[in-house]
Order: sequence, then C-alpha cells, then structure tokens
Amino acid sequence: MVSLLARLFIKDYKSYESERVRQSYGVMCGVLGIFLNILLFAGKLFVGIISNSIAATADAFNNLTDAASSLITAVGFKLAGQEPDIHHPFGHGRIEYISGMIVSFIILLVGVELFLSSVRKIIEPEAVELSTVSIVIMICSVAVKLYMAYYNKNIGKKLNSPAMNAVAKDSFNDSIATVAVIVSFITAETTGINTDGWFGVFVALFIFYSGFVSIRETIGPLLGQPPEKELVEKIESMVLAHPEIVGVHDLIVHDYGPGRRMISIHAEVPLDSDILIIHDIIDNIEKELNEKLGCQAVIHMDPISTNDEKTNEIKRIVEMLVKKIDERLTIHDFRIVTGKTHTNVIFDVVVPYDLKKSNNEVKNEVVSLISEYDRTLYAVVEIDRAII
Repeated sequence: MVSLLARLFIKDYKSYESERVRQSYGVMCGVLGIFLNILLFAGKLFVGIISNSIAATADAFNNLTDAASSLITAVGFKLAGQEPDIHHPFGHGRIEYISGMIVSFIILLVGVELFLSSVRKIIEPEAVELSTVSIVIMICSVAVKLYMAYYNKNIGKKLNSPAMNAVAKDSFNDSIATVAVIVSFITAETTGINTDGWFGVFVALFIFYSGFVSIRETIGPLLGQPPEKELVEKIESMVLAHPEIVGVHDLIVHDYGPGRRMISIHAEVPLDSDILIIHDIIDNIEKELNEKLGCQAVIHMDPISTNDEKTNEIKRIVEMLVKKIDERLTIHDFRIVTGKTHTNVIFDVVVPYDLKKSNNEVKNEVVSLISEYDRTLYAVVEIDRAII
C-alpha cells in the first residue's frame, strides 16, 4: 500500500536524500498511521465494551495515542521541511526530534493512567465475556500493527529517520501487547481465571516502557550525541582518499536534524606543500562531502613535518609511550622545536570520555613517561576529549 501511495503522490519517490521527498514520506506515513490507528482504536474499544475487558480497553487507548503520535509525526515532518530563515539559519530539522519527544510524553501519561485503571480492575474484578467477533478483531489488529511496523521500519531506514524508526518499534510492541490481550481472553475462557486486570497491567507497563525508550532515542540528538560510526568512517575515508592529505583529526559533527549536518575536521598536510594547491584540494573535498553526504564542511589545514627523520622517530616513540596509559590514546598536531640543551615536543593527546582519569592526570602521566624515556625531551601537551 505504501509503495503504491508513494508512486501516486510523491514525485521522484526514490530520491530519499531530497528534503522535499523526505517531507512527503513523513506526512504520507503519518496520515496513513492516523487512519489505521483510529480504525484499530474503534475496533478494540468495541471489543473492550462488549467483553468488559480492561486489557482490551487499555490496548484501544494505546492505539489512540499512536494516532496522536502519527499526527504529531506528520506535522513534525511538515514543519521540519521548512526552509532556513533569518531566525533559524540552520533550518528546522530538529522539530522532528521535538515532535518525537512530545509523542513519548503522551505515551508515558497514557501508560500511567491505564496502569491505575488495571490495578483497580485487579482489586475489583469483573467477568470478561469472550466472543468470536472479539477474537477476530484482535487478530486482525495484530496483522495491521505488524504491517505498520514493516513499512515504518522500511521507510525509516531509507530516510534515516529516528522518528519513523521509533514508530516502527512502537507498532511492533503494540502487536505483542495485543497478543497478550488475546491470551487473557483465552485464559479466562478455558480456565475460568480472570486475568484481565493483570494483563491490563502488562499492557500498561509495555506502553510506559515504549514511551521511555522513545524519549531516550529522541532526546539524544537534541542533547548532542556522537555521530554514527558509519558516518565518521565515510567522512574520514573521503578526506583521506586524496593523497595530499596525510592524516585527519578533531572531527566534529553538528546535527541540526536528519539530512542537516555541519562538520569541521582538521586535515594534516606536508608542511612543504604548495598552499594554493592544498587550498584548492580542500575546497574540492568540502564540495564532495556536501554533494555525497549532505554535510556542510569546514576543513582546517594543519601543516606537519613528514620528511624529517628525527621528528618521525620521536613521534613513533611518543605514540608508543602514550599507549602505555591506554591503548585507545592517540596523538596529533605533532612537532618538535630543537634547542641547545633540550627539545620541545609539542602535541595533542586524544582521550576517550570513559577513561577514568582527569585531563591533568593524563597530561602528567604523559609528561612523566617522556621525561623518564629521555630527559632532554620536554613535553608540551594539550588534552582533547574524543567526541566521536
């Protein structure tokens, strides 16, 4: 159904990198989600009423929150697709994350309310009446939710959309919750044991957990989570594909919403290079990153010595020494200044955030190791925390 709708209503529907196409998919899937979820809400509410089941009613209102989620997602995609303006020069892409967070809080509130209702049903149980119509409706709703999970995951992967991926997970979770309601019906019918309230609690906790997971997934990009490993590798490989660039470091990725990234990176070049030629190469790399990855790039040029044997030998020794502290430590911007009595060794050390040592502790250890190795070497060290 989604593929057919895309062909009918989205021009160039396979151009997933296009902001216009991305926006169209988001709105289309949101509207389809609203329709299907309202249909499921009506069906499950009918089942809840005729069977007197709090679990079925809880599941019905779960679908109603999903309809609200689809509405907010569709509106979010529409607003996120607005062009940059004087007040928002980096666009409005983060609205997609904000809409996802709003949906998550709604899910949490519904989960709490349904939990309280289910607990009351445990304390004051009422008989549940099973019917063929109820079972058929619930089984059909499982099939619909699995289909929604499939198309949201498929489109979310193509668009690299956290919001649609979250909807896909929520739809799959909903299908499991509905199966639990069916099991409660069958249990009551075959054993005579009324487990409706308990299964209502299960569904409510499931809803609450889904909301918690969604908040975690949407708040990360807003707070500034590290870029995906795959993206980092692509950026570094594209820059290093040019033989004039001998190393890269200090990559920073600023995420202003899906498809709206700004990056900065330091590129190391031989210090005896022709600066005009290197400038032209860096301009071409920035254009290539923009065209292939949709990233606006700023590349800082770091000239380094590549042909001086003494510099290369001392650098090799320093790299070996810093890895005695932790194998993950790396160095960059390495240079030496030779004097009559000692040699200044100047460099930066990149330290992962999960290393349980302060910057000063790492710095002091590096200086101490170099001094112990050769007292004529005087280390001038800056500590960088790894942000990728």
